[in-house]
Amino acid sequence: MITSAANQHLKLIRRLESRAQRARLGLFVAEGEDIVEAALAAGIQPVQALVDAERPVLESRLRHVDLCVPGLLGEVSTLAHPPRVIAIFRDEDMPRLDLDAVAAGTAKAPAVGIALWHVGDPGNIGTLFRAADALGPAFVALSEGCADATGPKSLRGSSGACFRVPRCGFEEAPGRRIGLVARAGRPLAEVELADGDLLVLGAERAGLPDHVRRGCDLLAEIPLQGAADSLNVAMAGTIALYEWSRRRG
Repeated sequence: MITSAANQHLKLIRRLESRAQRARLGLFVAEGEDIVEAALAAGIQPVQALVDAERPVLESRLRHVDLCVPGLLGEVSTLAHPPRVIAIFRDEDMPRLDLDAVAAGTAKAPAVGIALWHVGDPGNIGTLFRAADALGPAFVALSEGCADATGPKSLRGSSGACFRVPRCGFEEAPGRRIGLVARAGRPLAEVELADGDLLVLGAERAGLPDHVRRGCDLLAEIPLQGAADSLNVAMAGTIALYEWSRRRG
């Protein structure tokens, strides 16, 4: 039973609030039974889990678990209400797209992917993982400069999809690149969509820079009505994924 805020696991959870520490240690924190349950359902066990002793949950399914006296989890949680479980995971256990196997022809990539260029809002990252899970199967490719997919806001936004959707780097992502732009592209409804497509999206204000546009096979846009000049990047990616899924399904 953990009774002190000085416990090493609680100290580690506090350290992992920092992206730099998550990157250095290769660990991240998931809070709440829904997200931890999603990891377990995907076959991913945490290296350590802490469970509220008065409101225990999932302890019979966790390999490494300690009970905590009430109140301690709330002291290290980023949530508005104290969770019943907090778990520490290895980043290396998360699903990755095996690019070597795909290149060698011994494995197939999901039929569609989303490639994100400098999308810095963690909520948008999480939402796009959730869309990839719901409208795929799809993978997500992240450039340098994107928000951390294992940060607390990204994890919450993904609703556990991050434990199911494989990811890879932006540059090496396979597929025909369709850049989604606010204007000067072909209407998405007129673009032929196929297995192997990679939907490329940029940050909301900056969009896709010229060199990324030049690396795309074609540019497409989602026509807008009225005075609106752009869509939230998570909305645009979800619409594009839905359109791909609708036509391919």
